[in-house]
Amino acid sequence: MPVIRIPSPLRTYTDGTSEINVQGETVGLALQDLVARHPALRPHLFNGDGHLRPFVNLFLNNEDIRHLGGLAMPLKKDDRLMIVPSVAGGTSQVDHSALRTNQAVIIILNLAAFILGQPWLAGLVAAIMAIGTILGVPGFGFLYTRFLRPRGWVRPDILEDNPEPHRFAQGFGAAVLGAGVAGLYLGAVIPGWILVWLVIALAGLNLFVGFCAGCMVYYWLSRLSVPGFVKSPPEGTFPGMRPKTRGMR
Repeated sequence: MPVIRIPSPLRTYTDGTSEINVQGETVGLALQDLVARHPALRPHLFNGDGHLRPFVNLFLNNEDIRHLGGLAMPLKKDDRLMIVPSVAGGTSQVDHSALRTNQAVIIILNLAAFILGQPWLAGLVAAIMAIGTILGVPGFGFLYTRFLRPRGWVRPDILEDNPEPHRFAQGFGAAVLGAGVAGLYLGAVIPGWILVWLVIALAGLNLFVGFCAGCMVYYWLSRLSVPGFVKSPPEGTFPGMRPKTRGMR
C-alpha cells in the first residue's frame, strides 16, 4: 500500500503516527482515505471547497506533485507521499534540478532565437515561462519530470526553499522577455535584443552561480511589507542565493 509521511506539526492529529499506509489509486483518493481515518487532519489539508490548501505541499517519491499530475496522479503500491506544510515566512521544499533545467532551456532557446534572428522563438519562451508562472511550476520543468529524471540523466536536488520567489522571478523574466520581443517586432531591434540578453544573463547567473536576482527582489519586497510578498529567505541564506539545506527524502 502507498505510504503517506506526516510532518511533525500534524502528528498531533494522527496520534503521533509519522507514516500511514493508505488506500487509493490516485494521490487525491489516498488523501481522502487519510482524512477519513483521521478527520481532525481535514481542515489542515483542505479548505471549505475541498481543495488542497495552498500552503500544503505534496511530494510523491521526492517529486512535487505540481510537476506531475496533481491530485489525479496515479499511485503504485510502493509509492511514498510526503506532506510538507509551508507557513507564511517559513520554507517548503523545492527541487532545484527542475529549476536548473528550466534555466538551461531558457538560455539555449533564447540564444538560438538571437543567432537565427527569430524573435518568435524568444516569444515562445516568454509564453511558456508565463504559463509556468500561472501554474506555479517551472515553465520547461516538464522536460525534467517527463524525460530527464525518469531516465536518470538528471537527479533530484531537493532543498529547503520557498517556491514563491522562484515563481516571481520566472514571471518577471517572462515580462522582460515579452517586452523585448514586442520591441523587436516594433522595430526597436537593439533594445529588444538587449532585453532578450538580459534574460539570458540572469538565467545564466542562476544556473551557473546559484544566484536568483528575481528571488532577491522578491525578498526585498517582503522586507518592505509589500502585500503578497510574505516569505523570508531560508535560515542562513543570503537573499537570492541557492540554499544549502537538503530537504527530506
